[in-house]
This record gives sequence, structure tokens and C-alpha cells, in this order.
Amino acid sequence: MANDTKERILEAALEMFSQNGYAGTNIRELSASLGLVKSGVYKHYESKEAIWNALLDQMIAYYADRFGSADRLPPVPDSPEDLTRLTMRMVNVTVHDKKIAMTRKVLTLEQFRDPRARELATKHFLTGLTDMFTRIFTGMMEKALLKKDDPAMLAFAYTAPISALIHLCDREPEKTDGAMAQIEAFSRHFISIYGEAGHE
Repeated sequence: MANDTKERILEAALEMFSQNGYAGTNIRELSASLGLVKSGVYKHYESKEAIWNALLDQMIAYYADRFGSADRLPPVPDSPEDLTRLTMRMVNVTVHDKKIAMTRKVLTLEQFRDPRARELATKHFLTGLTDMFTRIFTGMMEKALLKKDDPAMLAFAYTAPISALIHLCDREPEKTDGAMAQIEAFSRHFISIYGEAGHE
């Protein structure tokens, strides 16, 4: 029961932080949204900062479980078409999973206030994706599916426009379908340039 309450507190905190930011969220409103008194929240978390840090810990685990990480790579694609399928699966998760979308909003809002949020924003919006695809592209080059090139530079060139389009989905949700189509078209265009002949 206590674990259920702790989880409910974190879910409500994520929603409030994503809408109002850290500074704009207070424990009284958070408690009220859960039908609790403030002491009911403080029974589980000693402060708003404790809720924030527990939420960041949960975000890291949740994101890695559903999206992957440099330490938990998806299998190296067996064909260029598999790269597009893998990319679209990952993009679908990151755009349509409500918790991941709210996490992205929280990190965007709080990266200038909180050093840990800044570090996570850099990892999730840039370095983590680049590291993951560097290793994927290295594996694809070893399988002769991609032309030999600098895998880190290719990973950066591949992930940067995809990340930009994901952020567009956050800012302007009505453009999501168009952005998803553009990501798929970009993946196929990338393969047409860097795929090895006979594997495109």
C-alpha cells in the first residue's frame, strides 16, 4: 500500500512538474490532487527535493527500459530496412508514451535550474542517442550493411534531425503525423546514401 502511494505521488509530481515546472509546483496542491494532506506526502518523501530526485531516478530507469540505452542496446539491425523499423519503433515509444513525453518536458523546463536535470537533458536529447547509434552503426558496418565511415559522426548526423522532429511533436502536437512521416523518409534517405550497394 505504501509503495502504491509513493508511486501515485511520483505520477502526480511528474504531471505537475511537466505543466508548472519545479518552482510552480507546491506540496499542498500535489497533496490535494491525490486526496492526501501534506503530512501524507511527507510520510513518504521528506521534501519536494526528495520527490524530485526520486522522480529523476524513476525517469532514468523507465526511459532505459522502454527506449534503450548505450548499456542496453537493441540488436544490431540485419538489414537497412531493419534500421528504419528500429528507428520508428523507438520514435513511436518516445513520442507516444505519455510518461516519456512528460519527462522530456520536465527536463526541457528544468535543465537551466537543476544540474542533474541538465545532465539528463544532455544525455537524453544528444549524447545518449549518439552513443547508442554509434554502437549500432559500428555493428552494421561490421555486417557490411553501411559504408565504412566514422560511426560517431554518422550517429550524430542521423540522430540530430530526428531529435529536432521529436521536440517539434512536443511543441506542436498537431504536427506529429507529419513529423513521423518525415523521420521515416529521412531514415530511408540516410540508408540510400550510406547503405552498402546490394543492401539498400
